[in-house]
Amino acid sequence: CTYNTNAQWFKNKCVCIRQNGAMVFIPRILIAGTHSGVGKTTVAVGLMASFAARGLRVQPFKAGPDYIDPGYHTAATNRICRNLDTWLLTQRHVGQVFQHASATADVAVIEGVMGLFDGQSHTSDRGSTAELAKMLRAPVILVVDASAMARSVAALVRGYLTFDPHLDVAGVMLNRVSERHFHVLCQALRRTVHVPVLGYLPQDPALAIPERHLGLVPADEDPALARILERVATVLPQTVNLSQVLRIAKAAPALPETPWPTGRIPERSQVTIGVARDRAFHFYYQDNLDLRRSAGARLVEFSPLTDARLPEGIDALYLGGGFPERFATQLKENASMRRELHRAIKGGLPTYAECGGLMYLAQRLIDEQGRAHAMVGILPGSIRMTDRLQHFGYATVRPRRRTILADAHDAIKGHEFHYSVWDHAPSSRHAAYVVTKPRESRRLEGFARANLLASYIHVHFLTNPRWARGFVASARCWRGQRPRFVRRVTRKA
Repeated sequence: CTYNTNAQWFKNKCVCIRQNGAMVFIPRILIAGTHSGVGKTTVAVGLMASFAARGLRVQPFKAGPDYIDPGYHTAATNRICRNLDTWLLTQRHVGQVFQHASATADVAVIEGVMGLFDGQSHTSDRGSTAELAKMLRAPVILVVDASAMARSVAALVRGYLTFDPHLDVAGVMLNRVSERHFHVLCQALRRTVHVPVLGYLPQDPALAIPERHLGLVPADEDPALARILERVATVLPQTVNLSQVLRIAKAAPALPETPWPTGRIPERSQVTIGVARDRAFHFYYQDNLDLRRSAGARLVEFSPLTDARLPEGIDALYLGGGFPERFATQLKENASMRRELHRAIKGGLPTYAECGGLMYLAQRLIDEQGRAHAMVGILPGSIRMTDRLQHFGYATVRPRRRTILADAHDAIKGHEFHYSVWDHAPSSRHAAYVVTKPRESRRLEGFARANLLASYIHVHFLTNPRWARGFVASARCWRGQRPRFVRRVTRKA
């Protein structure tokens, strides 16, 4: 397979080549799988790295509420990966995120989630990769693990091609097969289905991405990441017809224009929010950060692992999710940062913590081996790691009272995925939310007191932008009227 596409032509002609007020053209493909574990991430990262190595600006996307795969996408393309979630976001919001991020790219590569038709419903495509593909009118490349298949691969692919006539399955890629096996499978497919077979990936341990209990090992923690990216970018051009993949991407139809919401905030009204970002804390929706900037925030990153002090002049704190349990010893040993955080939060600095951030703010974190590690100590009780998933899935949350982010009952959507438990049961006095989940009864969740809000739920602020504006407003109020604001919120809590 040879690559004969002129990268400079792509840069000059392909991105937004036709934009006439209401329509935009963005070359794009969506990588889907027949089921989980077929190698979608390897194929997607391989295509991203291969295109980027040839001078194309590749914008990566990940379907669903995933923080780990996007790290590999970002490393392969040197562009921040965005999440596209059709359960959390409306079709308009999906279009806004997609077009906003792709505006300066040559091609967009979207990795699906689970199997092509798997989602929140057993009888519709709600929340599935298929729903996302139809929203974006994106050509689908179907990845099949054909390692133990022969002629049956034709029956499998034909079923996926005909299951939803509104879906554009534009090509097939076979994974974990030898060159000889690939040619056998191609013969079976050509006699039965009329869809291009774009290539294959061999059975190669060097292409495998390490996994653990939350999925893949995060890119920040994988010392072999550079080797994996180099290997996959070397193998793919030899076994996949990249030119044909790009032709499929360029054939994607125009989309209705959905501009990103923008606003101009006077510089004197801007606030500074400290964002925890290192190997222990890196689970953030990029759109959440962008919305805070749009609301008037300047974001300054700091590391709870290595920094001794908080950034100077911050007006609020945002502690995202991650793997504090993997770095519990290092977090414990950085006592100066723990003291800084305890003093700042106790003093009233508006602080929002999600999942890993909540774990870090507790008194202790008990790891998988039963060892206790002192944490910040601003939240009561201990966090204990377990060997099974505690809560998983989408959720709608409603604040039980006014908080630093939102008014009471102002609902927002999010998701949760954690293996730890907090021994401090949510009380009616301090519980932050009432959580509603599909096929589950309501429950109390989180902790809200004074200027602190901590929860296991990862919320998506684009599902209710008032939350982003509310957090920035709380930071602005803290900066300008600290005593009065702290007293008022404490009384409501």
